[in-house]
Amino acid sequence: MSDMLSAAFITVFITTVIAQAMPLMLASVGETIGEQAGVLNLGIEGVMLVGAYAGFVVTLSTGNFWIGMLAGVVGGVVANLAMLVLNVWLGLNQIVIGLAITLIGEGITSVLYLQNYTKSPASLGQAPKLAIPGLGDIPVVGPAIFQQSGIFWVALLIALVLAFALARTNWGLSTRSAGQKPSSLDAAGGSVMRTRSIAVLLGGGLAGLGGAYLSLITTATFSPLLTNGLGFIAIVITMLSRGRIIIVMITSLIYGLAVAIGPALQVIGFTIPADLIKMLPFLIVIVMLILFARSSVVPPALGSAYTRGAR
Repeated sequence: MSDMLSAAFITVFITTVIAQAMPLMLASVGETIGEQAGVLNLGIEGVMLVGAYAGFVVTLSTGNFWIGMLAGVVGGVVANLAMLVLNVWLGLNQIVIGLAITLIGEGITSVLYLQNYTKSPASLGQAPKLAIPGLGDIPVVGPAIFQQSGIFWVALLIALVLAFALARTNWGLSTRSAGQKPSSLDAAGGSVMRTRSIAVLLGGGLAGLGGAYLSLITTATFSPLLTNGLGFIAIVITMLSRGRIIIVMITSLIYGLAVAIGPALQVIGFTIPADLIKMLPFLIVIVMLILFARSSVVPPALGSAYTRGAR
């Protein structure tokens, strides 16, 4: 048992936590921006799958993980165009559109994968690591955190920049106004449609990036329904975070810990049923929902289409 608690084991455990948390964090940050603008996107699951598949195919073709991640972003934006056109521009029901995006994303990616790769499953291998001089040599923590892929640092920087922008900039104020009281934004000379359009496209790009991170970095491959409910967990985390991206990041780490702890306990010697290990992350999310649901605050205009001049 002491061997299992060695520095190498702890390093692998921390690496696993990060790998599981990052896709959820990126998708949740994108959903946070969308919800703060008043757009509830139940299609994150489908958008993530499109981003994951696009990133997988492009990386497999080019051998370049950075281009694959960019393809994931583009795939997420394209997948979210339905939400942009049908809801933001035409004012149709957000819930119906979101569920349709999820079903379409699941169907298209599954069919394409089974048609093209089921006979010869492909693996991408490990993404190139970026070792930070000095910090990468710290025992245990160094290899786990400071020898991550450069994609990890870019994704983390994007989340931190957006956290600052949403809380401290005029763009963030306009975004939050579009979800709190869109008529006030309209009266102040802002454009609710433009603000929500940007939020939807940005949310789609981040969800696609989260999907690409899942297929390229976390699993190094793609399989049908790879996300396994991650998009819906992102929606729950977003609603519990009250619009604060820092809380989204912390909660995503808790999810990553929940995913990694089951296999780790099995390795150490605890006998845990495999089904319970699969259920553990979802159980923790349910417990968090029970404990903090009453304190969650969603924008008053969330889920409501805005028509200028309407009462």
